Amino acid sequence: MPTIVNGLDGLMALTGADLGRTEWIEITQDRVNTFADATDDHQWIHTDPEKAKDGPFGGPIAHGYLTLSLVIPLFGRLLTITGTSMSVNYGLDKVRFPSPVPVGARIRLHGAVGAVEEVRGNGVQMPLTFTVEVEGGDKPVCVAQAVYRHYA
Repeated sequence: MPTIVNGLDGLMALTGADLGRTEWIEITQDRVNTFADATDDHQWIHTDPEKAKDGPFGGPIAHGYLTLSLVIPLFGRLLTITGTSMSVNYGLDKVRFPSPVPVGARIRLHGAVGAVEEVRGNGVQMPLTFTVEVEGGDKPVCVAQAVYRHYA
């Protein structure tokens, strides 16, 4: 169940909040192949399961940027914002991929809010730390510091 906030005051009140974790989603070979087609990144460690068996990860892995791109839909499962006119992805401050995501694995997102601050134009800037976890893994598969802006 997502956290629901209304307006800029509701967003300001999220400073320091732990938004919790999403449910697990499976990373299928079909999803990896579709991402490869969309980005023209057909490296064999992602798209050739037979060859990848003999590779450094023992099988195919998801693209790091696929994992990062899933932050967007997963974030919507953590937070619902009402009472604003517009929200924009302002960018990323830091992204790391400490561990691979094997095809067939399940991942989930953990979100934590930093210090929400007012910005010009009747808005707020909300930094978030996103951590993507793989089921059964001992370290994250993606850690990203993202910044969003929301306007009244």
